[in-house]
Amino acid sequence: MKNSFLLMLCLWFNTIYCCDCPPHKRETMVSQGLKYSNIVFYGELISLDTIKRTYSFRIIELYKGNYKSAIIKGKDSNNNCDFFPFKKDLWIVYANLDNDNTISLDSCLPSQTVEIPPGCLPPIPIIPTYNPTKLDSISSEIDNLKIRNRTMSNWFYQLEQLRAYKLSQNLNIEKTKENFNFKILITSLIINGILLLALILLLLKNIKSIN
Repeated sequence: MKNSFLLMLCLWFNTIYCCDCPPHKRETMVSQGLKYSNIVFYGELISLDTIKRTYSFRIIELYKGNYKSAIIKGKDSNNNCDFFPFKKDLWIVYANLDNDNTISLDSCLPSQTVEIPPGCLPPIPIIPTYNPTKLDSISSEIDNLKIRNRTMSNWFYQLEQLRAYKLSQNLNIEKTKENFNFKILITSLIINGILLLALILLLLKNIKSIN
């Protein structure tokens, strides 16, 4: 728990004083993430280079964007809002593709793991006293447990919402195809009807001229 608390503390000081992002609200984080990203996926962080500040994800499920490869690379673009995905884990990623087809992670977007909160912006951690009592330690553990539970809950909530979004997009595509095919069918029937009518009129004209 102590290591978990220190990790949260480091994340807090590395982000809150460098980037002015509004807090990620559960009800809107997915819609906002989809709105301000051109690629959204669920994937696994498979490599990272802390010297070059680069990393790679293996895409497991693509929810938004047109990206054909299963591997997508990322880099730290030296933006104040960027954060480095320091933990090899399963991630929900909201990002924008640069011209070189790499991505960077933005604290203002709700990318997260089961343990790392959306956008790496946890609530303000409770700083322990210098001489904590047993009650203080228990209270701190409870607060950290609440943060972890909230983070895990957001993780599954995001996956559910993103899968529902992808399903709705697929249904819209199928509906568009069906409408297009229906229009082609109607157009074909109209053209065939006109040709048939023209043929009948031509036959009647020929019969009349013979008589």
